[in-house]
Amino acid sequence: MATLADSFLADLDELSDNEAVVIEEEDVDAGNMEEDVDGEMADIENLNYDDLDSVSKLQKTQRYVDIMQKVEDALQKGSDISNLGMVLEDDPEYQLIVDCNALSVDIENEIIIIHNFIRDKYRLKFPELESLVHHPIDYARVVKKIGNEMDLTLVDLEGLLPSAIIMVVSVTASTTSGKPLPEEILDKTIDACDRALTLDAAKKKVLDFVESRMGYIAPNLSTIVGSAVAAKLMGTAGGLAALAKMPACNVQLLGAKKKNLAGFSTATSQFRVGYIEQTEIFQSTPPSLRMRACRLLASKSTLAARVDSTRGDPSGNNGRALREEIRKKIEKWQEPPPAKQPKPLPVPDSEPKKKRGGRRLRKMKERYAITDMRKLANRMQFGVPEESSLGDGLGEGYGMLGQAGSGKLRVSVGQSKLAAKVAKKFKEKNYGSSGASSGLTSSLAFTLVQGIELSNPQAHAHQLGSGTQSTYFSETGTFSKIKRT
Repeated sequence: MATLADSFLADLDELSDNEAVVIEEEDVDAGNMEEDVDGEMADIENLNYDDLDSVSKLQKTQRYVDIMQKVEDALQKGSDISNLGMVLEDDPEYQLIVDCNALSVDIENEIIIIHNFIRDKYRLKFPELESLVHHPIDYARVVKKIGNEMDLTLVDLEGLLPSAIIMVVSVTASTTSGKPLPEEILDKTIDACDRALTLDAAKKKVLDFVESRMGYIAPNLSTIVGSAVAAKLMGTAGGLAALAKMPACNVQLLGAKKKNLAGFSTATSQFRVGYIEQTEIFQSTPPSLRMRACRLLASKSTLAARVDSTRGDPSGNNGRALREEIRKKIEKWQEPPPAKQPKPLPVPDSEPKKKRGGRRLRKMKERYAITDMRKLANRMQFGVPEESSLGDGLGEGYGMLGQAGSGKLRVSVGQSKLAAKVAKKFKEKNYGSSGASSGLTSSLAFTLVQGIELSNPQAHAHQLGSGTQSTYFSETGTFSKIKRT
């Protein structure tokens, strides 16, 4: 039986063996990686940028040749109606359209590569031209037209560029620092221009074929956005099935490119609009409603693409109905708001209404009734200026207050019945209902002659109320008399 130390030694031996295997595998991988890197470097070194054939290889591929041959045959033969009952994905013409869409993208990339080649070669002759003419096809046409000519007044650029740009190009060419190109470089540049123009013509032919088949492949989508836009949407999305599975918010962005405004305002620029802005409906919509119209077009185009992907309506009636719905909605948006109608008076109610009356209602009216002072302040006398709190017509006006007499504000405030009633209740609450006098009153009276005497306040009040001219110290009102010596 092995001891614990022997088992530890065995584990260490196995671990060392595994490490050796891992190290050997790492060495093999490193060797393969070095071989790959060397192969890539060798390919890069073998790639000669002076040779156009090593840069542009699309036209020599078998795929390009086959697709262009099929497109030419299909354009000569016309549309085949015998495949209407076939599933769309199994239709060979639909497969050709999908291949054409992919080929158009490859042609665009190839034109950009050739444009960079032409620009690098022609930069020695006219370095400012690439900043004046941005489009690759226009640049290739201008380069082929100018060639090695230094005096651009002898070159007719009419029809290739707008007149304003032609003038700028002519003025810039007179002050350029470029020199004529050697014959070898010039021949390569002209050859590259011819190849770019050939690719552009092939791309137009492919798009014409796709547009001509849009009425058969996607009749409802073509009815809404047009054949050209429908072909571009299908080509960018990767086919009609992929376009049908795409949400409407993504269909709206197909073909959108961020525009370089060079510091100008972005208020009128449409950043989030792609190929849909080329449709007739979008262009005929007022600028303030174009974003809403774009969202509407994207949603309806998605519905039409889903109908076309299942061959649900080959006649295109569904697309025409959707287009009419879009047109009606846009017209509805442009309608002015309805005029505000005058509100009619309610029908008079001839039946007598139940109104609460009685003492409680009279007291409530008396409590909230307008005072005589407020009535005078609310009135103005004709031809007489009113007085105000700040003078000169400023502040709160006094109305007819004080205009009856000397011009001073005289308001006689009489105690209302409600106030008298409240005062009576307060007196009864404090002194009781027996009529007893307050505990603060005193029976001591101070006079100048008699001094201090005790008197009856109730008898004194009775004498004052009766109107008699009795003396303060009558026999009925005096209880005791204390005379000072």
